[in-house]
Amino acid sequence: MVKILYVEDNEDNVYMLTKRLARKGYEVVVAPDGKQGVDMSQSEMPRLIIMDLGLPVLDGWEAIRRIKSNAATSDIPIIALTAHAMAEDRAKAHDAGCDDFDTKPVDMPRLLGKIDALLQARQAS
Repeated sequence: MVKILYVEDNEDNVYMLTKRLARKGYEVVVAPDGKQGVDMSQSEMPRLIIMDLGLPVLDGWEAIRRIKSNAATSDIPIIALTAHAMAEDRAKAHDAGCDDFDTKPVDMPRLLGKIDALLQARQAS
């Protein structure tokens, strides 16, 4: 089973997305803030991370930079999933090290397509 780390502080979003991903066969572990997201990226070693950007304790952009700067976790694909939908938000997420970017509210088929593409690309490398 493919493990996904979902870093999100909104309980409603966590409930909705974890249920929908679990129905698709993914194992989802959740971190409620950026610091725990960084820590769990190392302790859980997920195959993919979905990262909110507006997080408490440590924002998503900094959490991404820390995950990508660690040799043990640097090649884990990260999808930024955020309500910050402006072009500059997308560029900032990319500059921090995100592999892809998606917006809330979640378009499940589109998000699943991005997850599949990143997992397949990682397997091929």
